Amino acid sequence: MDNADTAPRRVARHTLVLGDPLVLRPVRLADRLLARALGASLDQQLAAGRSPESTRLLAARAQAIVSLPCRTSLARSWDHLLRAARRAPAAGTAAVPLNVAAILAAEPAIRELMKRLAAPLPVTAQGVAAATILLTNANSPVYRFQRRAAVADRLDAAITQLDPAQPLMRAA
Repeated sequence: MDNADTAPRRVARHTLVLGDPLVLRPVRLADRLLARALGASLDQQLAAGRSPESTRLLAARAQAIVSLPCRTSLARSWDHLLRAARRAPAAGTAAVPLNVAAILAAEPAIRELMKRLAAPLPVTAQGVAAATILLTNANSPVYRFQRRAAVADRLDAAITQLDPAQPLMRAA
């Protein structure tokens, strides 16, 4: 038996780096680990529209969050938020309080967001980052008692960015 046939295969990961000229660079393990550790900060940059190709860390973070397993997990987290909003809050919990009225009013938009996240179509890192921030940032309208429209507006922006018709890369 040939060792080449039984040896585990390494999958090479590469990232397109924009510049003059366009370059494919391997994504290093250190980049992936650092991108995960700095995820919240990198997600803020991606959601604000910074190009994923502008730095190695943004590219590594974008590559991770647009993967279908990551997006499916995020969709499940949104589903969990809906279920938690329908339950009565437990007394004496240290959890950040939910903006229940706004979440329940935005349920159709949340369901659409979940559908787009779980779809096996390519989506922009900007849309996934926006959906992540809305769910995970304690200052988001999901948790802060702001007007109901704030949740709907932020969801609509994320849903628009998750439209498969959106260009995955911006024109130079």
